[in-house]
Amino acid sequence: MCMMRHVCALLGLLVLPGFGALEFKDTKGKHLDLLSEGKVLVRYMYEHDTSTEEAHHATYKPYLHVFDADGKAPITKGPGGQFTHHRGIFIGWSQIGFNGKKYDRWHMKGGDIVHQKFIRQEVDTHSAVFTSVTHWMDESAQAFLEEERTFTIKTGSDHGRALIDFESKLTPLRGDVSLKGDPEHAGIQYRPADEVDKKKTKYLFANGVTQVRGQQDLPWAAENYTLHKNRYGVVHLNHPENPKGTVYSAYRDYGRFGAFFEKDIKQGDSLCVRYGFLILDGELPKAEEIQNVWNWWSQEKK
Repeated sequence: MCMMRHVCALLGLLVLPGFGALEFKDTKGKHLDLLSEGKVLVRYMYEHDTSTEEAHHATYKPYLHVFDADGKAPITKGPGGQFTHHRGIFIGWSQIGFNGKKYDRWHMKGGDIVHQKFIRQEVDTHSAVFTSVTHWMDESAQAFLEEERTFTIKTGSDHGRALIDFESKLTPLRGDVSLKGDPEHAGIQYRPADEVDKKKTKYLFANGVTQVRGQQDLPWAAENYTLHKNRYGVVHLNHPENPKGTVYSAYRDYGRFGAFFEKDIKQGDSLCVRYGFLILDGELPKAEEIQNVWNWWSQEKK
C-alpha cells in the first residue's frame, strides 16, 4: 500500500496531472520545498535544533506545510498559537506503549520525532515523491520506532489544486510497540493555520453522516475553512486497507481534523498506512463528487 501511479481525469472534479514545472528545493537541515512553476506548493519541515529551548520546541517533530495558491504563505499551522503541537499534516499518538512505559508523541513530552535522512526524492512528468526516514525517540534520545514517511504530490486544476498522498511505514526497533490514544490526541491529522475564522469552519462526511462521533471506517471526511478571507477545502481520504475501527475527529471550530486508530506492532513486523489530502481553493464539491474521488483513489494500485 505504498505508492500512487498516474492519475487521470475524474468526472471533472480532478484534472490530474496538470503539472507546471515541478522541482525540489532543499534548504539543508531546515526544510524541503516542492515548487510548482517556481511557487512553493508544500514544505516539509524537518529541522531538529536542540541548541535552545525555543528552537527545540519549534523543531521537535517533522510535518508538512501546505501553501496558498500564490506560494507565499502556509495555510497550515506551525509552532505556537492554540495547541502548539498541532502542525500542518502530522502524525502521532499520545499513549504509545513500549518497554513497559508510555510515550507521548502527540504533545511531544519527553522525547522527539527526528528526521534522519531522505531516501527518495523524485520528480517526473506525473508526480513528485519523497520519503523521509524518522526516528521516534524515548526519554534517553534512543529510537524505539522507525518510520518511512512518504509523500506523493500531484497538482491539479478545476476544483482540486493538489492531491497529497501520505504513507507511513512504522517499524519497531527494540521491541513491541502499541499505538494508543484517543481521536483528539492521536492519528494522522490536518491543522489549518492558527488565524482561521472559527465561525466559518464547516465539515462534510461520507455516507450521509451528519454526526461523526462514533462512526467507524468512513471513507472520507472534509472541511471548509476561512483564512485571511480566503476559503479553503480539505478532503481527508481513508484507504480501505488501513486498520479497522478508524474514527474521525472532525468537529473543532479551529479546524484540526483527522483519522485515529489504535494498533499493536510486533517486533519484526511493520505497519503501513495510507491517507490522502485533497487540497482545494473555495467551497467543497458535493458529497457525491468527493465519493467518486475516493472510489478512484482507493482502487488505484501501487
